[in-house]
Amino acid sequence: MSRYDFTTQRLFLDAPLDAGARVVLDKGQTNYLVNVLRMREGDPVLIFNGRDGEWRATLAEAGRKGAVLRADEQAREQTPASSLHYLFAPIKQARLDYMVQKAVEMGAGLIRPVITRRTQVTRLNDDRLVANAIEAAEQCGVLSIPEIAAPEPLSALLARWPKDEPERRIIFCDEDETGADPVSILRALPKGPLAVLIGPEGGFSPEERETLHALPFVTAIPLGPRILRADTAAVAALALVQAVAGDWVEGGSGPAV
Repeated sequence: MSRYDFTTQRLFLDAPLDAGARVVLDKGQTNYLVNVLRMREGDPVLIFNGRDGEWRATLAEAGRKGAVLRADEQAREQTPASSLHYLFAPIKQARLDYMVQKAVEMGAGLIRPVITRRTQVTRLNDDRLVANAIEAAEQCGVLSIPEIAAPEPLSALLARWPKDEPERRIIFCDEDETGADPVSILRALPKGPLAVLIGPEGGFSPEERETLHALPFVTAIPLGPRILRADTAAVAALALVQAVAGDWVEGGSGPAV
């Protein structure tokens, strides 16, 4: 039997959930369930809020002006948010949507845009980033919506890292790193929280690479012999880290859902 119920519609709700709770849906959610999916009163829905676990619910009211869901029983208890952080240089919108969705699927607990010297996109639509994270969580059984942090210059992030994240190591995906085995590098790391850093289209500048290589809390790994697009590199790096040092292995950094 599957670990999750993928046949029932899942919906993220920013409201407290407990047995018998009635949640009034907003206009968009009502339109999606009633008009797009054509659900009717009595139909089942899975709901979650990132705090109270996942609940089996029923569409209690389905009128033209609004809909109400009733929480019936808890289907899954809340799990801790993943400890894995994903740091990335923003890219163009369509590929950025994909990147955020995949980061959620791969178990990132925090998603932080960083501005590098070669970053071409510096203005981000915060609401769209959150919407993509929620959509990915709804579709993939994730219980915790990752935090979306404000964009920050890479230099500022690195300067404050030893104080704010003294135990977290940055895994720096270096496109110019060759001849090393990333699996062996990751296996040799002491256990602890990790952050994955992906650079912009065009890669990090020579000065940024020099700085990153010199920092004691940064570990550089290669991602194979081919040049990867930023969004592809994100999936490859997150999968590699989760498989070797993350929550895909016993004793990893924390649960993905």
